[in-house]
Amino acid sequence: MQVGFLCYNGKYIPATDPIFTADNRSFRYGDGFFETLKVYQGNVLLADLHFERLLASLHLLHFDIPTYFTKAFFVKQITDLCSKNNVSHMARVRLAIFRSDGGLYDPVNNLPNYIIQSWELNKTVLELNQNGLILDIFPDVKKSCDKLSSIKSNNCLPYVMAAMYAKQHRLNEAVLLNQYGRVADSTIANLFIVRDKILYTPPLSEGGVCGVMRKFLLRAELPFKVHEKPLDIDDLENADEIFLTNAIYGIRWVGLFRDSSYGNATAAILHEVLHEGIL
Repeated sequence: MQVGFLCYNGKYIPATDPIFTADNRSFRYGDGFFETLKVYQGNVLLADLHFERLLASLHLLHFDIPTYFTKAFFVKQITDLCSKNNVSHMARVRLAIFRSDGGLYDPVNNLPNYIIQSWELNKTVLELNQNGLILDIFPDVKKSCDKLSSIKSNNCLPYVMAAMYAKQHRLNEAVLLNQYGRVADSTIANLFIVRDKILYTPPLSEGGVCGVMRKFLLRAELPFKVHEKPLDIDDLENADEIFLTNAIYGIRWVGLFRDSSYGNATAAILHEVLHEGIL
């Protein structure tokens, strides 16, 4: 439950105050995107990668980018909000950006508006999950593979439906496939498999979101080789390990996918590497 304050276009207001009209373009059309970030001991983790993705999304969606939209600007507003809400020790932050009101599908004003929200996080997010996740395929919706599919769009219907499917079928996560029947990503994470001590994850051309933790693993110096490779269901079933990544939880290992079970030896090593390299 949101408590305290939020930041709306630089103003800190009570989180319960109404701020939108029915003309809001994010409400009408999903016209925008968002970042989910983690704050630890007053620091925004992986801020460089988050801001890199934020700028890329602004360009892809043809926003008119204000000159003050810098990493330093958003980091200060995020940390100030967390301090105001007394959650600076450990917080989940959502930074949503959406186009200014006006127009139908074709906008009349391409200036971005933004909202920053923060919530306290439990310290357990720093720990590797004790029990392996239960994973399966979400069969009802396929993700498209195009230049917008990598954005964390404000239109999240495929992920909402996948999360509902997972809950109904007593799964921890559901995998979304692309139009070719291959792995795109999961409800809130990117997916990696381990095979013969090599890590594989689908390239962004397969329709998955450009996850910050995914990008960190692809760029970091790790004790394992990491390759981008299209993955199908057989690859999941025949993997040595499967794990999921996102900015909040880091790494979570999968214990069961359909009739296949997995260990977590590689995930445990990577968890320690990330813990030392990021915190």
